Amino acid sequence: MTFGVSAQIDRSKMPKPGPEPKISLEKPEEFKLKNGITVLVVENNKLPRVSYQLSIDNKPAIEGDKAGVLSLLSSMLGNGTTTISKDKFNEEVDFLGANINFGSSGGFASSLSKYSDRIIELMADATKNPLLTEEEFQKEKDKLIENLKQNEKSVDAAAGRVSSALSYGKDHVYGEFLTAETINNVTFQDVKDFYNKRFSPNNAYIVVVGDIDVKAVKKQINKHFGDWEKVDLPEVPSPELTANVTSTQIDFVDMPNATQSSISVTNNVDLKQNDDDYFAAIIANSILGGGTDSYLFKNIREDKGYTYGAGSSLGSNRYGVSRFTASAKVRNMVTDSAVVEFLKEIKRIRTELVQPETLENAKAQYVGNFVLRLERPQTIANYALNIKRNNLPEDFYTNYLNSVNEVSEEDIKRVANKYFKLDNARVIVVGKGSDVLENLEKVGLPIKYYDKYANATEKPKFSKPLPEGLTASDVVKNYVKAIGGETALRAVNSTLTNAEVTIQGAPFKPKAIIKQMAPNKFSMEMVADGFGTIMKQKFDGSSGYQEAQGQKIPMTDSDVSSRKAEKGLYPELYMEASNIALESLTAIDGTDVYKIKVTKGDKDSFSYYDAKTGFLVRTEVTNEAQGQSITTITDFSNYKEVGGIMIPHTMKITTGPQVFTLDTTEVKINEGVTAEDFN
Repeated sequence: MTFGVSAQIDRSKMPKPGPEPKISLEKPEEFKLKNGITVLVVENNKLPRVSYQLSIDNKPAIEGDKAGVLSLLSSMLGNGTTTISKDKFNEEVDFLGANINFGSSGGFASSLSKYSDRIIELMADATKNPLLTEEEFQKEKDKLIENLKQNEKSVDAAAGRVSSALSYGKDHVYGEFLTAETINNVTFQDVKDFYNKRFSPNNAYIVVVGDIDVKAVKKQINKHFGDWEKVDLPEVPSPELTANVTSTQIDFVDMPNATQSSISVTNNVDLKQNDDDYFAAIIANSILGGGTDSYLFKNIREDKGYTYGAGSSLGSNRYGVSRFTASAKVRNMVTDSAVVEFLKEIKRIRTELVQPETLENAKAQYVGNFVLRLERPQTIANYALNIKRNNLPEDFYTNYLNSVNEVSEEDIKRVANKYFKLDNARVIVVGKGSDVLENLEKVGLPIKYYDKYANATEKPKFSKPLPEGLTASDVVKNYVKAIGGETALRAVNSTLTNAEVTIQGAPFKPKAIIKQMAPNKFSMEMVADGFGTIMKQKFDGSSGYQEAQGQKIPMTDSDVSSRKAEKGLYPELYMEASNIALESLTAIDGTDVYKIKVTKGDKDSFSYYDAKTGFLVRTEVTNEAQGQSITTITDFSNYKEVGGIMIPHTMKITTGPQVFTLDTTEVKINEGVTAEDFN
């Protein structure tokens, strides 16, 4: 029977599409409390669960020199009430298998339906009577400052901060940012005052979704939120749109630790959901950079191979204050080329009519995503809330598909010229200036320079005058002397190193066992609890391999030749003056370092030595793989003495977007290693 049915299908013809989906949005039940809270209820009995979403619809307010009040309040809310301690509150929520969390503009709670009375009671208590204590305030303040310190060298954090600050202005509600100084300006009273003045029912909405009827919801909300008193809200001006730059420019931020450049082409836009252009604009953005079929992704990722991903976004809000941004993180050496390609694709969508097939595919993708979202009851309620908060027509979502399908090729070109400001854009680049700036200057756009807090600066200088007569050999000899001297280093025949490994984004923390034996034998095994051995690298002096996920891959001839060329565990002992060159005196994280180019055969690498201590602080090696150049940067720090030799106990290894750190726990010299360890 199966064969008979299959045989009747003509697989040479594409199946005809089914009828277009029709949107029928069930309108949520709605009622309002005397204190101003609007309640929307969507009944859904598929699962015995219910959720409550509280949204306080205040205008965004500028925090100024006390930026951090909102963040601190957000972290303090939902941690107990004036009648229930933090521990007991959290224990009861956990016991009920529920979830409660808060932010500075509302909260969310969900649970099984049979616990709904208690969970809404806890949520209301935490809303009206939060446990705000001086002790909790100081704890959260310290955590917030510590997070800033941890992100001090983050390229992503700097790029996000500078991009918003330059686009809107540092004194704009969408452009201001937190610093240790502004956080330290915030007092406990500031947090309490904000809560008392702005956390109120006046403009609040509660969206209820799940296995509960409207009658029960009315009883619950009136009982637990009905006595929440209104307050006199302060007058807050609406955000205003900041003007774009008069001509396109590059805004460059130098971060010497950057292993990739963060690029964003951005301009401010006045776009609201109820604008006639809205649907054409979102489809135009989808075509330009909305997915793997977009112009930007196909060019910069698939064709050029500059990055793992490139895309764009187009914001909209009720105030008409938002941004268009096209962005990617790319390798240092292609930063200038990537900028050119970004501008090329933006120009393309502004000047060429989009192909009909491309437009239809973009529409189909958008429609498909829209229909999928409708399967979630929460979406229905959020759409109803969106209509109210953004002054949308009642049939906005009912007519959504028609509005998308009416977009034409001409509409795409028109809105692209209106919202993608090719002649009034900021090209914000955060990267390693010594690697990228020389070529970036050849793009032909004027360049302005900023620090990582959006302050205007002079063009950075990447090298200082070298001491007269200093050579690369002098720097290398100083290093050998600094870590123990030639006699001590030549006496090292083997090393055994145990280290804890932190892999960025990994859910586990493996341990590494690294063994070396003169002149060039090497072994590294990485082991994780519950996973066993996750990776091996071995070289026995004549051949080697790498093993991961059950696959054993022999070393390439190039790698074998490179390892065979090693003459000992400390290569600086064997460097010849003809193969090393002193490039410059530059800086890494504010520390002066000598940059040495090391040539082995036809391959160059770079080593950086602290100008004061003589220690090796960084190496850079570039390899070719699958037609791409991949640079691996290893940072060395935390030098400690072991058996008369100074050994770095922290190594941070960065290869493209992959980062892992080795923290050494033990080093043994000339013990614990045998020739069999390298087989």
